[in-house]
Amino acid sequence: MTILVTGARGAVATALIDLLRQRGLPVRPASSRPSDPSIATCDLTDPATFPAALAGVSSVFLYAEPSYVDAFVKEAITAGVEHVVLLSSSAVLASDAETNPLAKTHLDVEHALTVAPVRSTLLRPGAFAGNALAWAWPIKAGAPVSLPYPGSYNDPLHETDLAEAAATVLTDPALGGRVYTLTGPESITCAAQIDVLSRVIGRDIAIRKVTREEWKAEMADYVSGPVADALLDWQQSNDGVPTEITGDLERLIGRPGRTFATWAREHAAAFQP
Repeated sequence: MTILVTGARGAVATALIDLLRQRGLPVRPASSRPSDPSIATCDLTDPATFPAALAGVSSVFLYAEPSYVDAFVKEAITAGVEHVVLLSSSAVLASDAETNPLAKTHLDVEHALTVAPVRSTLLRPGAFAGNALAWAWPIKAGAPVSLPYPGSYNDPLHETDLAEAAATVLTDPALGGRVYTLTGPESITCAAQIDVLSRVIGRDIAIRKVTREEWKAEMADYVSGPVADALLDWQQSNDGVPTEITGDLERLIGRPGRTFATWAREHAAAFQP
C-alpha cells in the first residue's frame, strides 16, 4: 500500500509524510527537485519521471499541475493506482473558474481525474494560513503592510490540518471518492490577521491602504498581472463579506481546526527582525 506524495518539499506534503509514517504506512515522497536520495523524482511537467515514481504505488497525493495530467493519470492506472487525492482549491467554485487563472489550473486537473477510471477524492481548501508569510518582509523591516482591501475576509487553514484531512481520506476507504471544501475554523479579515500578528510578536504593525495598481506594482516581481488581478478580484469580492465556514475539515479530522492565532504563534520567528 505504498502512498506516493508529490510536492514533498511543500508544507502540506511534509506534514502529510510525517503523519503517514507515524501510522506505519509505506510512503514514497516525491519532488520535481529532490533534496536528498530518500525523495523520488516526480516532475509533474515531465512525463518521463512518472513510471518510476508510480511503480508499486496504490494511492497518490497529487498537487494540481495540469501540463501533463492526462499522461499522469494514464500511467497511474497502468501502475495499478487505486486512489488519487487531489489538492485542489475552492477557487474552482467561482462562476469564472474556466477563465480565472487561480482556478483554471485546479479545474483542469479535477476534470482529468473525474473522467478517469480511478477513484478520486478532491480536497478544496480556501486560504492557507501560510499566505500570511507574504507580509513577513515588511513586518520584519518595521514597514507598513500594504493592503488593498484590509476588510477582506478569508478563512485561513492551517497546513497541518489540511495534511491531517489528506491522511484521513488516504487511509479510510469509506471517505474516499468525494469532494471536500475545507475551511479554517474562523472567518477573519486581513486587518484582523495583522492585529493577531502584532499581538504575537509584541510590536505594532502598521497597515498602508493602497490602490489595486499600487499593490500590483509592489508585487510585480512575484505575481504576474493576470494572477494579481484574480487575487485582487477575490479580495474585493470578500471585502466586508465574511467567509462561510464549512464543517468538512472538522468531520474529517474529528476536531475544530487550528486558529490563525495558533499558526501565528508557531511561526512568530518569521516575522521578527
